Amino acid sequence: MASQDGNEAVVMETEGSPKKEESACANLGDGDAEANELSGQEDGGNSSSQCQASVSNGGDTDDGKEMVDLKIIWNKNKYDLRIPLDATGASLKERIHSLTGLPPSMQKVMYKGLLPEDKTLREIKVTNGAKIMVVGSTINDVLAVNTPKEVIQQEVKAEENKKEPLCQQKQHRKVLDKGKPEDIMPSVKGTKERLPTVPLSGMYNKSGGKVRLTFKLEQDQLWIGTKERTEKLPMGSIKNVVTEPIEGHDDYHMMAFQLGPTEASYYWVYWVPAQYVDAIKDTVLGKWQYF
Repeated sequence: MASQDGNEAVVMETEGSPKKEESACANLGDGDAEANELSGQEDGGNSSSQCQASVSNGGDTDDGKEMVDLKIIWNKNKYDLRIPLDATGASLKERIHSLTGLPPSMQKVMYKGLLPEDKTLREIKVTNGAKIMVVGSTINDVLAVNTPKEVIQQEVKAEENKKEPLCQQKQHRKVLDKGKPEDIMPSVKGTKERLPTVPLSGMYNKSGGKVRLTFKLEQDQLWIGTKERTEKLPMGSIKNVVTEPIEGHDDYHMMAFQLGPTEASYYWVYWVPAQYVDAIKDTVLGKWQYF
């Protein structure tokens, strides 16, 4: 009877004083664990489950969850990420944001195709050690790319007016002093012609190597070819085109394609036939028309 009275007292105390039970859960020690387990069995397991609930609801935590280790690859960089297998694609994007600074709205996350945001990693069968490819640009990169070409052209022109002629600058003289290439295309001074149907060839680049320009209008690309490789550049990625007649050879120009926000991104080409200069600038900067 004493134990029954004791049980009744425990039940009454539990129902009437939830704060005390909460405190008891918090202060549960190794010595009380067995007693609490027995008490939980008598009242249907409610005490035990309530104690467990008070522990597990303490915030977002990965404790006790099945985890998966991933290799995040973005912008030629690799990041190690450990994340719950039941996390959604949207949650993964948030974790990638914390690693890379790349906003979720600007991410394309690839794993056997475009990773869906509303499905868990378990549902799309992501395995431990999987490589997750991420494509996207930061806000600063986008702003740099979207800088109006007109603004860049004005800034470049203002800087050019402050400097000595390009042909007299040391970096260009070492190429120009090699003289006119023997296999350069013929020039026609004082005329303007549309782009030829064949590549412009026989010119030099900044290192003094031979270079050719191919304008792929149907693909909206400029191909810059050397002996080693061919760079395929979207016309829209070229910020500006800088040209200047070569001193003593006004029927040929030196020309630079600006591939980034600063002068360090200039790709220089020397001995461009003068009759094609305007057509090249109009084509690259988006002013060309079909003839």
